[in-house]
Amino acid sequence: MTGAGRGPTASQNGRRILLLVGPVGAGKGTQAVAMSAELGLVHLASGNLFRQALRDGSELGERARAYMERGDLVPDDITIGMFMEKLAAPAASKGAILDGFPRTVTQAQALDATLAGRGQRIERVISIEVPIEELVARVAGRRVCPACGTPYHLSGEAPSIPGLCDRDGTPLMQRDDDRSDVVRARLAKQVAPMLEVLEHYDRAGIVHRVDGTLPIPAVTRAILDELTDAADR
Repeated sequence: MTGAGRGPTASQNGRRILLLVGPVGAGKGTQAVAMSAELGLVHLASGNLFRQALRDGSELGERARAYMERGDLVPDDITIGMFMEKLAAPAASKGAILDGFPRTVTQAQALDATLAGRGQRIERVISIEVPIEELVARVAGRRVCPACGTPYHLSGEAPSIPGLCDRDGTPLMQRDDDRSDVVRARLAKQVAPMLEVLEHYDRAGIVHRVDGTLPIPAVTRAILDELTDAADR
């Protein structure tokens, strides 16, 4: 399996490449931000890369724009090219945390091969694991103020007066994507290919699973402890 198994280490090229895996609501973005700050690694989220490439008008961004405007999926080679550009930038001199890509085994294999061609590989895959029903509750409990954009959560960061924004009293709304039926549909599409990606990297022995039901700081600590232990092994 090219690129995913034992190969060049981070010390050979100075860049650590970590992959965060988890379905919607698992807390990947939150953990990626914490890991980025702690480890000095760039957080590369696929959605952010596309938006920035479109804003910058880069060559890859313009190629992606044509697909996005038609509502088509951006080809893997363009997406991987965007990641590789960011990995080669001075800001990623220590490495990066990949978030939201690869989503399929085909993408993982293509990414592995591209990294191997540059003497790099994914060092560790962190899977944040949360039961489906808790994921639905997490996402479906989100609310937002349509006037000022302040986010809330019914079980954790609820407003002082139910249903109203603390800042301006505007009635809170639930985004369409956060409805429980929509969340379940998204999870149904995400989980199977995500498990295949994990199986792909499991064969290389680089997957570590973390209990995502723990408090956020405890999840962060578990991830960082694993990365430290893995580096010492």
